[in-house]
Amino acid sequence: MKTAKKSRQAILMISLTVLILITIIIGMGLGPASLSYDRLLPTLLGNGTFPESFVLFDVRLPRIAVTLLAGMALALAGTILQGITRNDLTDPGIIGINSGAGLGIAVFFLFMPIDAGSFAYALPLVGFASALVTAMLIYLFSYSKRYGLQPVRLVLVGVGFSMALSGLMIVLISSADREKVDFIAKWLAGNIWGTDWPFVLALLPWIIIILPFTLYMANRLNILALSEEVGVGIGVQLTRDRIILLVAAVAIAAAAVSVSGGISFVGLMAPHIARSLVGARHQYVLPVASLIGGWLLLLADTIGRNIATADGLPAGIVVAFIGAPYFLYLLLKK
Repeated sequence: MKTAKKSRQAILMISLTVLILITIIIGMGLGPASLSYDRLLPTLLGNGTFPESFVLFDVRLPRIAVTLLAGMALALAGTILQGITRNDLTDPGIIGINSGAGLGIAVFFLFMPIDAGSFAYALPLVGFASALVTAMLIYLFSYSKRYGLQPVRLVLVGVGFSMALSGLMIVLISSADREKVDFIAKWLAGNIWGTDWPFVLALLPWIIIILPFTLYMANRLNILALSEEVGVGIGVQLTRDRIILLVAAVAIAAAAVSVSGGISFVGLMAPHIARSLVGARHQYVLPVASLIGGWLLLLADTIGRNIATADGLPAGIVVAFIGAPYFLYLLLKK
């Protein structure tokens, strides 16, 4: 049985990788600047004209890489959060973690002196610190000494925090410069804005560190996804493990939204799809969900930036068209 699941996981991961590569190839050839598909391979091999090389290597490829990594990170965060809260409706955007990171990024962008050389690398750290404070407050308001962490209360508290922090962000930008207001507005809409190679390098280490760590903690996630009584009965330190994994989820989500904007629902949908394909064990769910999340956001951004409008449609809005009905379906089902 275990061997069959591993084989199924391997086939799924290969299939998802092929799907991602197909979407990347489609995305490289689409856009307002002219770069035909028959010129992709010569340009990739260094035989393209200067305009072709600029469009591919300086415009499209870094955006594709950032989008793919951000989607993987959000899916990973959502999988962890759903495991530690035992709540299928949990998502870093829905329960306020993204808004917490966004508030910190907005304050940093509006009021702190910005060094262009370190800006891309500072944003994930700023977002992490702000999101961690938000997550701890949400956790405290959702925790009961008698019943432990209450999953339904967590969602309600998280939604409240998300709305309050988004409102506070709007208040902050009401007196800011027009250029900075435009940036925060695009962030709130889920517009992929960190589209240069430094943002790829800023996001990549977080995934390289946290994904293997989460796989190492997969058995603990399996236990945390069960009842409190089971965890206590087998001697697991529930509170310690839950906090460690919560910090990991907050870190990876904050790193993602610091370059991708306030995108919700990727972390909600990807774990559900992965569990329906490979079962509930997190050893199988985590890598599959990460690939699904990366592909979902990549597909959403490819569609959004090629819609016939002046600036396209933010990826966050395209994802929301799919994710909001899915969230309502899960809400009614659960």
